[in-house]
Amino acid sequence: MRSTDNAVAQWHAQNQLRLGPAWKLLQGAPWTLAFLRAEFTATKQRVPLEEFHADLADFMKELRAESLSLNESWQASHYADSWVRSQFLARPMADGRFHYETTAATARVLAFVDTLSGRHSNLNSSRLSTLLNSIETLSLHSDPDPQSRIAVLEAEITERQNEIQALQNGASPAVLSRDSAVAATRSVLDLAASLPADFKRMRDGVEAMLHSIRTEIMESSVTKGVAMGQVLAGDKALRGTAEGETFQGFTEFLNDPVQLARFRQSVNEVLERDFTDALTAEERANLSSMVREMRRQAGEVHTIYGRLSESLHAYVQSAEFQESVLLRKAIHAAEQAVAAAPLSSRTAVVAPLLYSPNFETLAALGIFNPQDHVPPPKLAAPPALSDADIHRTPSTPAPDMPRLLAAVGRATASRNGKATLAQVYQTLPAELAHINTIRGLILAARAAGNSIDHERSETLTFTQIDGTTRTATVPLFTFTKD
Repeated sequence: MRSTDNAVAQWHAQNQLRLGPAWKLLQGAPWTLAFLRAEFTATKQRVPLEEFHADLADFMKELRAESLSLNESWQASHYADSWVRSQFLARPMADGRFHYETTAATARVLAFVDTLSGRHSNLNSSRLSTLLNSIETLSLHSDPDPQSRIAVLEAEITERQNEIQALQNGASPAVLSRDSAVAATRSVLDLAASLPADFKRMRDGVEAMLHSIRTEIMESSVTKGVAMGQVLAGDKALRGTAEGETFQGFTEFLNDPVQLARFRQSVNEVLERDFTDALTAEERANLSSMVREMRRQAGEVHTIYGRLSESLHAYVQSAEFQESVLLRKAIHAAEQAVAAAPLSSRTAVVAPLLYSPNFETLAALGIFNPQDHVPPPKLAAPPALSDADIHRTPSTPAPDMPRLLAAVGRATASRNGKATLAQVYQTLPAELAHINTIRGLILAARAAGNSIDHERSETLTFTQIDGTTRTATVPLFTFTKD
């Protein structure tokens, strides 16, 4: 391995970090990180949507009062939506209401910033003692030699017996000082502060696996039966990560009533000590709600595992899975037959029955069929049309006003200067005996100011475009010669 290989690997890891939400949050506006630190604490992992928007709106008013440049068109909900899109926050639904909570990356960033800006140092003898006990426990549980482990356990028994005898003889027990006890308590809180991020990363991994398997099952984008193998492999890989081991260890701890009772009793006894007065109210609340918060977060992961189990159960009971089982058996039988056949033979070992019941799903596998790739025949040529094929829709012609006015002049001249509309209409040739001619004569009578008698009427006969004859009743119009 070259000396630069490690540096190249670290460089690639750094590039991936710069593309993640944790780096973007650190590079973003400082007020964003300040608000998230104030809104989400160890005792308040989730905030209802309405409460979060109200708190953010009040905080933005303070920022604008201090002349901080913010987007004037954005409200609190817009910033919250952008943080969800940037994967700073998640917006799950719990008890029928939407809540905001930090993602795994944001939780780690907040814990990291707290260590940089913290005023307390927990590097003391209690923390070093915890480190020593952890490494001794690791050494003991990883030792395959039973005699060596027996010697270590006997030494611990001897040490405990000496302490018991000293206390029975009236010796005062060694008690931590007030400052050391407070620092040791904060060390415990620091250890517990990293648990929510591990739970969230485990939960996000299970949700991503659940989403992918549902997508593959619904869309049938993979070969039938492969999806379950992918789920099992993904679950195994997920449980093998640091977050998965943390989740498994704490699940076993939370399911052990003896250890859980000891833990609760120890927490209650610590809270009754005098040195806890030096802790802040938030630190005391974190210590008292530690078990309850771990059970809630572990319950969320178990709920997602439950949905995954339901999806797999429904898939196993489906007809697609049963068909995939038959198909795998048939393929396995064919592979065994090919393996047992002599290599020189090129004839089919087993006659394939492509349309037997065991192969009903072969069409879904996309086997190549040359008939499916034959180009379609060309379309027939369009029919040739001539002018004789063009027929116009018949319609009533417009009124021929020059001929109508000439007919009015002739009728009034031959009838002593006056003629009715019916008399003028009777003098017209047959091709003008239609409804538009009657309309034209009425317009001519109105335009010239001729007399109209609404009490009397006349009846005219006209021909429609289909050859039928109809009658029209009009008021008595009398044309007068100019």
